[in-house]
Amino acid sequence: MTTARELARRSQAAAGAGDRAGWLALFADDAVVEDPVGPSPLCPDGQGHRGAAAIAAFYDSVIGQVETMRFEIERSYLCGDEVADVGAIHLKFPTGDTMRVNGVFTYRTDGTGRITALRAFWEFGA
Repeated sequence: MTTARELARRSQAAAGAGDRAGWLALFADDAVVEDPVGPSPLCPDGQGHRGAAAIAAFYDSVIGQVETMRFEIERSYLCGDEVADVGAIHLKFPTGDTMRVNGVFTYRTDGTGRITALRAFWEFGA
């Protein structure tokens, strides 16, 4: 059985490699991505990106706009079908600007090797 931690690492690797198809293939059809959790400029209604089409649009408008993305996981807690990773995401944009996003990143699996929820707890603008 694939653990939530293994799926998290695959997700992080695919996002970091710019592998859109590989990243999207990790998600169940009815999955949700909340990045960040709650209302933000990336999701004004705070309900997250639900379903394959919305998650693909999230990839294109957010992850796909980054030149490089590197995950630095300091701690990871696997509990049942979920994992909480504590750490940072280091981003570089085509403009040359960089950003470090500190947070807690959670992943839930459906038990069949697919992600059903990716939730990122970080403060927009911090």
